[in-house]
Amino acid sequence: MSAPASTAPLANKFLVAGLAGLAVTALGLLVADPHGVALSYLVAVAFWAAVAIGMLMLIMIHHITDAGWSTVIRRQFEHGVSAFKWLFVLFLPLLACIWLKPGLIWPWMDTSTVLHGTHTVGEDPLYLKKASFLNRNMFTGMTVAFFGIWIWLSARLRKASFSQDSDGAAKWTFMNRKTSAFGIPLNALALSFAAIYWMKSLEYHWFSTMYGVWFFANCMRAGMAIGVVITWWLYRRGDYKGVMNTNQLHCLTALAFAFVVFWAYVTFSQYFLIWNANVPEETFWYNIREHGDWLWVGMLLLFGHFFVPFIAWLRYRNKAELVPALRVSLWIAAIILVDLCYNVLPALKDAHDEPLPFLSLNLLWVLASVIGVGGICTWSYLKSFPTAKLIPIRDPRIVESLTHHEATAPEPGQVVEGAH
Repeated sequence: MSAPASTAPLANKFLVAGLAGLAVTALGLLVADPHGVALSYLVAVAFWAAVAIGMLMLIMIHHITDAGWSTVIRRQFEHGVSAFKWLFVLFLPLLACIWLKPGLIWPWMDTSTVLHGTHTVGEDPLYLKKASFLNRNMFTGMTVAFFGIWIWLSARLRKASFSQDSDGAAKWTFMNRKTSAFGIPLNALALSFAAIYWMKSLEYHWFSTMYGVWFFANCMRAGMAIGVVITWWLYRRGDYKGVMNTNQLHCLTALAFAFVVFWAYVTFSQYFLIWNANVPEETFWYNIREHGDWLWVGMLLLFGHFFVPFIAWLRYRNKAELVPALRVSLWIAAIILVDLCYNVLPALKDAHDEPLPFLSLNLLWVLASVIGVGGICTWSYLKSFPTAKLIPIRDPRIVESLTHHEATAPEPGQVVEGAH
């Protein structure tokens, strides 16, 4: 296997793109509605955090289940989670905002904010019941704790995996298995509370016990979608030729298929339980999203998040060939971004305390923020890429992974004859 080509030039391009996107976002704070720009930035940080969280969870699931097929793909997820430290840095402007201008993003941060033209947050009985949880000190401390957990888990998993390339010691495999055993529940709690603090609390009157699971489903889908993109890129570069075969790709996309159904189950369960209970404190969240063009955004999520990928993944060729799998994965990643917009941007209200129409929003700030944060995350991945072997060459399961199912399995870039 020849040495991989340098990723430094590409890393520099993504760094420039990321800084440019962040600069446009910062400019938006000066020339546009700061509330809308800040919420757009929150969407972008949440999206790329979801990608990294999904990759972290996939690494730990690999170790805790002692999986074989995913060994050759795992290394790319290990590079991907290097972005957590930069995501923390990119979240700092949001933390600064809650101290310098409380109430700009999360209304409950400023207890003098007027609700529905009648009373303030500080006089709201529902807020007072949650005040010990929803306050600036808790928000700041918990956010720092979330990133601390993700950075620490990622560092432990990366250190053990990269060290095993040098000495091949079995102790590193056991270390990662132990890390995953406590890391999975720890990560589950961190991502759930992060979703509640960052997004759900934008409309803190709302109640839902499924919200953390909804975010988990999106994290897993986002991580696998970007994983397919990375696999396509490495195959096009030539790194994965002779390494990846159709069966490994099929396992990854089949798992992505399973999470299409899981997302549908979680989302339907949340909607059905709230609709069935018909409690005003719960139904209002959907009511304000079932009017105007937000209704059509909801329909896009229904069909784009479930029916389109579900039908696409039914076809074996779409799961076993890189180009069709890439198209489906890019679609899923785009719809996840729309889903986050659907959860965050209705917090922008008009004079009548109604959500601004989706098509009236300046989505330029969402795009600029996604490019800005994504450029930095991709730069981090590309900077990490040359620091370790392309695949974990001394992992105990590497031979099993390289010969997954069949040693003569076709490569994912080839057309699978007879596939329907």
